[in-house]
Amino acid sequence: MKWELIAFSELVEFPPKISLEKDELYDNIPMAVVDGGIKYVQEINQRVYTGSGAKFGNGDTIFARITPCLENGKIAKVKGLEKEKGFGSTEFFVFRAKESISDPDFIYYLAKTNAVRQPAIKSMVGASGRQRADKGVVEQIKVPNIPLPTQRRIAAILSAYDDLIENNLKRIKLLEEKAFASYKLLDKVKKHKLSDLYDTSSGGTPSRTNAEYFTGEINWFKSKELADSILLDSEEKVTEGAVDKSSAKLFPVGSVIMAMYGATIGMLGILTQPSTTNQACCAIIQKDSIKSNYYIMNWLLENREYVLSFRMGAAQENISQMIIKNLLVTIPKDKDLIDFNKEAEPIYQLIKNIHIQNSKLREARDILLPKLMNGQIEV
Repeated sequence: MKWELIAFSELVEFPPKISLEKDELYDNIPMAVVDGGIKYVQEINQRVYTGSGAKFGNGDTIFARITPCLENGKIAKVKGLEKEKGFGSTEFFVFRAKESISDPDFIYYLAKTNAVRQPAIKSMVGASGRQRADKGVVEQIKVPNIPLPTQRRIAAILSAYDDLIENNLKRIKLLEEKAFASYKLLDKVKKHKLSDLYDTSSGGTPSRTNAEYFTGEINWFKSKELADSILLDSEEKVTEGAVDKSSAKLFPVGSVIMAMYGATIGMLGILTQPSTTNQACCAIIQKDSIKSNYYIMNWLLENREYVLSFRMGAAQENISQMIIKNLLVTIPKDKDLIDFNKEAEPIYQLIKNIHIQNSKLREARDILLPKLMNGQIEV
């Protein structure tokens, strides 16, 4: 079925009218916590509202308007705000469904389609690296005029996938807490330099002048992709030649990756397949089977403030690889470490499997999305 086309502004309030009191505490959503593959923001903090920032309420859709966040699909639906309203990055557009005209979930999914995103990307203007979508252009984007009951049916189909993804994320969090609880029970009796227990190595960046380097199958993780969990798939992948002809190195499965620079300093991840990283990351690699990377991952999580106490730099905070090598790590007896490894390994394997399941759910949802919106699949 082909739908009549109307202006996007006929379906949404853009931006919605919201009043916040200056110097009051509200829930806050920065750009960094928005994941384009997940419907709802998983981490909401509170900040004092000073008069700056995009304002939104529960049910609204936040839509990145700046490069490269827009190209990366940083779009989310807002829920769970303590005061029913809050604020976030100034680089968000905020879309609100119009009562009796459009459905909030439908507006979120519509905003994720190329019908909205691509015209928004093409409308970008401004200095290089700081280009922003043009509000006037976005308001006039032509979108399908789908009847409200059909909107709701489309949104319900797609939401079923996102509800499963969200439930899986909750399962992952519980499993990670279970592993950390087992770690906390260990009696740590010995203290060593980290370099006595583990090898370390920094990553590298293949030359961007050779586009073919970034057409491979090897994960190349950047520090911004670390989220204190396992690392499954990177945003960009590189070839074997890219690794061979650069300072990038291939790290083994199980290596713990730590961010050494900038906003993500101290964030962690565990590799689930041989991968490489950029130079802003340090890989911590086990020397023997007893000193497992599951242990050092949890030790670093518990002792993040200790690790960050060594950071240096004013313009950009950093931790050097030498500092990481010299960290004093407390460990239990070998027998206790072996027991912990036996308990932790199936937990992290299950976490990996759930991440894979989520990846397949996102893929299925994203295949359905345009077909439902253009009437190729009737509901």
